[in-house]
Amino acid sequence: MSKHRQDFKSLLGTELPVIQSPMAGVQAHGLALAVCEAGGLGSLPGAMLSPEALQRELTALATGTSRPYNLNFFCHTLVAPNNTAEQAWRDALAPFYQRWQLPADQVNAAAMRTPFSHDLADLIAPFKPPVVSFHFGLPAPDLLARVKAWGATVLASATTVDEARWLQARGADAVIAQGLEAGGHRGHFLRDDLGAQMGTLALVPQVVAAIDLPVIAAGGIADAAGVAAAQALGASAVQVGTVFLLCPEAHTTALHRAALQGPGARHTEITRLFTGRPARSIVNALMRELGAMNPLAPAFPTAASALAPLRAAAELAGISDFTPLWAGQNTSGCRAVAAAEITRALAAGWR
Repeated sequence: MSKHRQDFKSLLGTELPVIQSPMAGVQAHGLALAVCEAGGLGSLPGAMLSPEALQRELTALATGTSRPYNLNFFCHTLVAPNNTAEQAWRDALAPFYQRWQLPADQVNAAAMRTPFSHDLADLIAPFKPPVVSFHFGLPAPDLLARVKAWGATVLASATTVDEARWLQARGADAVIAQGLEAGGHRGHFLRDDLGAQMGTLALVPQVVAAIDLPVIAAGGIADAAGVAAAQALGASAVQVGTVFLLCPEAHTTALHRAALQGPGARHTEITRLFTGRPARSIVNALMRELGAMNPLAPAFPTAASALAPLRAAAELAGISDFTPLWAGQNTSGCRAVAAAEITRALAAGWR
């Protein structure tokens, strides 16, 4: 047994070195529970759940398994409303509103992303979740201290070596090295320059060399060979998300599932259109017509609000032109099989 694997088992208490990436909007406790029961670390994303929904989902997960599980939260800073920016974004979307014959002033409630807070800590503290992970940095020191006080192991995402060092200096127990191939939101927080970020193959060994914590590889890992490669680079475990999107336990929509199984899944780009923050999606009409990184999309997470009416109308018609089709660059491992099967197949690459 390798030193890295022993380190990970000691840190998280799981049988297998596979973490299911938390994927807000496309999963609930069912997927996390299936991965936990298969021996991996299942994750429940909390950023888009209301307090009531989080309480319900967390109860179901905690009572459904005796094995370790992970709760994930965002650590972004909410920005003040900017009416000028919001109007510019609505002006950019006006041709689409006209095309879909929607009133220009229509407002739909869009699911917002909520940063971790003391109120959320109050809610989850009675559960004493064994693992808590963070995206976009770490919470304030007093809030992080609360999480660690109940014995939770803290994971956090880094997209650069500098971010990994920052996380180590501020109390993370392990670092998730998120390569540029990864689907969904980029975890960067020190710099907005995507040009400073690297692919998994380049990032993981540099982070391993730079810090004295276990490093978890994420991005582009879709099969046992990818897991073996991550281990060879010095990773203590892997975190994978895209490969679980077709599993029956996931809440991936029919439109999203169709996109993942179509030829378009070979073309993903990083875009800020859907939320205002860079995230990797299968390319769709909105990204092609406006440009994936159009600066008119307002600051995270407010861009989603003006898109919500368009997305709702198009999805009702069976069209994904305005839907975020989150996916990593490597969709080859996506299969419509049980999450437990995916988990064990990935772990077979670990030696």
